[in-house]
Amino acid sequence: MADKIRIPVALWEGLQRSGVNRADVLRRSGLPMSVLRNEAPATTAQFFGLWRAIEAASGDPAIGFRLATNLDGAVMPLAFVAAYHARDFRDGLQRVARFKRLCAPEEVALVEGNGKSEMVVGWPHAGSEPAPDALVDATLVSFVELGRHGTGAPITPVKVELPGPERARAEYEAYFGCPLRYRSPVHRIAFRSTDLDRPFVSYNQELLDILAPELERRLEEKSRTGSVADQIKWVLRRRLTAGRPDIKGVATELAMSERSLQRKLTEEGVTFQSLVSSTRHQLALEYLADPALSLIEVAYMLGYEDQNSFFRAFRQWEDRTPSEWRATQSPDSSKPSAQELAKR
Repeated sequence: MADKIRIPVALWEGLQRSGVNRADVLRRSGLPMSVLRNEAPATTAQFFGLWRAIEAASGDPAIGFRLATNLDGAVMPLAFVAAYHARDFRDGLQRVARFKRLCAPEEVALVEGNGKSEMVVGWPHAGSEPAPDALVDATLVSFVELGRHGTGAPITPVKVELPGPERARAEYEAYFGCPLRYRSPVHRIAFRSTDLDRPFVSYNQELLDILAPELERRLEEKSRTGSVADQIKWVLRRRLTAGRPDIKGVATELAMSERSLQRKLTEEGVTFQSLVSSTRHQLALEYLADPALSLIEVAYMLGYEDQNSFFRAFRQWEDRTPSEWRATQSPDSSKPSAQELAKR
C-alpha cells in the first residue's frame, strides 16, 4: 500500500486530554498545514516527526501511555470502535490487525500458537528509521486497554519486547504486569490464549454489521493505490517472522480468493514464490545492516526453520555468506544501502 495516512482526529483529542499544548506540537513538527488540517495525507516520516514533536512538547517520557489510556470509544478511530464491540478479545485483536492501517502507517501481525497469541508491530515504510518511543508505547498500550476494557478483567500480557534501549522499566512493568525485554529484533506483545477467549461485555453485533462493510470499503479503497505484487510484499514483510506464508493465507489477508490472487499475479507477470524470495532478500539486507542482530535472529525473523537454510538462500542472492556481506558494510561504503536496494 502507498505510504499515505490521514492523521486521526483521536490523536488531537488525546493531546488535549493529556494537557499537551497542541500549538507547540504543531510548531515543532514543521508539517505542512494541509497535512495538519487533514486536507492531505501524511507519510510515515511525517507521522514519526509529529510523534517526536509530541514527545518534545510534552516533556513526558510516558506520554504514549497517557495518550492511549485517556481515550474512550467516543473519540476512537472507527477501526478501534469496531474492535471494542467485538465478540471476544481474540475477535477484537483480529479486527485491529486487519484495520489498523486505516488510522496509522503500521502493520500488525497476529500469530497464535503454544497457548499464546503474539502481536508483532512494524512500520513497512519507515526504512531504517526507528519508530518514536511514544508511538510504540501508545500502540502496545492500546492492545492492553482493548483487552481490559472489553473484557472488564485485569488482562496482563505474557511478554512485551521492545527494540530500543532500556527505559522506564519499573513504570512499564507495573502497567503491563509482566517482564519487559529490550533490544528485541521486533516490537512484540503476547497474550494468553485463554485471555483471548474472554467475551467482551461491550459486544454489539448490530453495530459490527454496520461498521464492518464501511471498514472493508475503506480498506479496499486504500489497497487500490498499489499493485497486487506491492500489496503481497506488504503482507509478507510482517508475516515472515511467523514462518513461510502460503498464498492461501495471503489471499485471505487481502480479502480475495486464492484463484483471484493467482490470476492477478499472472496479469502482472510475477509469481508468488518470487515475491516471497525478493521480500526475504530485501529484509535480509535491512536486518544484516543492523549489527545488533545476530545471524540466528535474522534467520528467525525471515521465517527460516534453521540458519543453514538462510545461508543457502543468501548465497543465491548475493554470492557470498551473510557474514561476508555484513563485513563489507561500513558507514562510508559506496555501495547502495539495503533500503536503496529494496526500492529497485
